[in-house]
Amino acid sequence: MTRLPTIATLGLTFLTAAMPLHAAIKVVTTIPDLAALTHEVGGDKVKVEALARGYQDPHFVEAKPSFILKLHSADLLILVGRELEIGWLPPLIQQSRNKKVQVGAAGYLDASLTARILEIPTGQITRAMGDVHPLGNPHYWLDPENGRRIAAAIRDRLSQMSPGDAAYFASRYDDFDKRLTEAEKRWDALMAPYKGLKVVTYHRSWPNFAERFGLEVVGYVEPRPGIPPSPGHTLELIATMKQLGIKILLVEPYFDLKTPQSIARNTGARVLVMPPSVGGEKEITDYFKLFDHDIGLLVAAIKETGAH
Repeated sequence: MTRLPTIATLGLTFLTAAMPLHAAIKVVTTIPDLAALTHEVGGDKVKVEALARGYQDPHFVEAKPSFILKLHSADLLILVGRELEIGWLPPLIQQSRNKKVQVGAAGYLDASLTARILEIPTGQITRAMGDVHPLGNPHYWLDPENGRRIAAAIRDRLSQMSPGDAAYFASRYDDFDKRLTEAEKRWDALMAPYKGLKVVTYHRSWPNFAERFGLEVVGYVEPRPGIPPSPGHTLELIATMKQLGIKILLVEPYFDLKTPQSIARNTGARVLVMPPSVGGEKEITDYFKLFDHDIGLLVAAIKETGAH
């Protein structure tokens, strides 16, 4: 192992070890979206795997012993941050006994630090508000621009860890950026006719997606984040949806459909189970296919229901 000079990253000074020649950088990510973006930039210079699955609620992931082993051998850990993984990740990091991936180390990358974060609360936060994230909404990867920013942060960190491969990572990032720009034109064209469409979602997973593609989220099945729907709140939501003529109800794949289906029967709305992550369906195998799938699903439902 050859030593590199000390470098300053995000205000912290790290002493990093250059990777051995031809050795893939072992990357562990918390969610598959970050793994997909890492693969886009890292190519065959990285070996990457995600801890959570795309069909799981990333807030509540079972902390398996195998995760500790994966973290123990990792060169780099990439997490969503904004306390999304607060309920399960910190003990795993500690128990891994891997100095590389501890908070503040060279192998610890919080992907949210360069992303645009929405819904940052102001004022005092109490438990009565539900599972509010005090650092802002952590579902930021559902805006392609944030995907671009995450990929750039990954490029920079991989280049610091393996300077000899920096040109390779830069080239792959540039290719990803070009393909993402072209894909955004396609997605924007599909969504343009429905700008301003009002929808209801189960959880607050979609603010970045909604803002980027011109949707207006006017209500939630959860009365407050992480709080199960109550009969009273459900009746109020039904009344709002009838009043506004809302025909689309987005539900993440890990929530019980009983209440959403009841709401749909009373409003004539369509329950649309829409995965917010890569791997949420078998065909969603990369970051581009996530948006292809979700936008395709959404546009088809809008057309079928006559939503406007």
